[in-house]
Amino acid sequence: MTKPVAMAELWRGGQLESVHMGHAVICGADGSIEAAWGDPAAVIFPRSSCKMVQALPLMESGAGRDLTPRQLGLVCASHNGAAIHREAVGAWLADMGLGEADLRCGSQEPADRPERDRLIKSDESPCQIHNNCSGKHAGFLMLNKHMGGHADYIEADHPVQMAVKAAFEEVTGETSAGYGVDGCSAPNYSTSVHGLARAMAYFATAQDGADARQDAAYRLSRGMMAHPDMVAGEGRACTELMRAMGGKVAIKTGAEAVFIAIIPELKKGIALKVTDGGTRGAELAICALLVKLGVLEADHPATRKYLNTIERSRRGFETGTLRVADGFA
Repeated sequence: MTKPVAMAELWRGGQLESVHMGHAVICGADGSIEAAWGDPAAVIFPRSSCKMVQALPLMESGAGRDLTPRQLGLVCASHNGAAIHREAVGAWLADMGLGEADLRCGSQEPADRPERDRLIKSDESPCQIHNNCSGKHAGFLMLNKHMGGHADYIEADHPVQMAVKAAFEEVTGETSAGYGVDGCSAPNYSTSVHGLARAMAYFATAQDGADARQDAAYRLSRGMMAHPDMVAGEGRACTELMRAMGGKVAIKTGAEAVFIAIIPELKKGIALKVTDGGTRGAELAICALLVKLGVLEADHPATRKYLNTIERSRRGFETGTLRVADGFA
């Protein structure tokens, strides 16, 4: 088994202080590996990086045919729980004749500071709609309503999750070794880094109207590209970097330092995993690969926020740099 490689390094006082190791794969249109670092066969949990895959059954079934691009961005989101996210999920549930209690994702304090302050000032508690995965779960509820399943749609043997597993294995091209339970209580199926990149290449090559699955993949990725504010939120890498690329690339992070990219213009998909789970390493690594492929400008302000960044003291003195490791990207 190939070991993970150094992707990001933190240097301080002329000495190497920390290293983020990981695996990464770039796949071409046919799903084959065009470039790889570390072990392409390393098995990982994609976590939230695969939400567009989890939404395929919603779209293929026809249940989501009338969803707007904004809602499709939201169904793939790990959002901040800001007002725009809370209001959109609440309206979607109401349109289905459902409410917050029908969700099974659990309550979560919003990452969005204005919304958190609003809750504190009004003496309100966070609810399930604030959960960063509430858009995905609204999609699960819509699919479940279409299927006529029981209320606990997060159970692994529920028709909703069985449909998700089938789609996941088909687009990754692998039989999953099993699942773990994600932070939102839904199953999260494992795959290799190559399998995840292969799935992203499928999304990158999907054609509008070619067949039900390709149409689903096309609409979901374009919803992400058109509405990066719904996918994450202000101050988040996914939103800022998608804006920097002008709506031509979809990217998505997952917990424990997973990152994917869907690049339709190049018909390529990317997947990476930083093995220590460090988000800053994954954000730097995805920037480095996107710059390498020419779809992200190295000197864009958003890129500079995550790639080859300067560490500073509380008084503003330069103390170190987080930079791309030699030999990566």
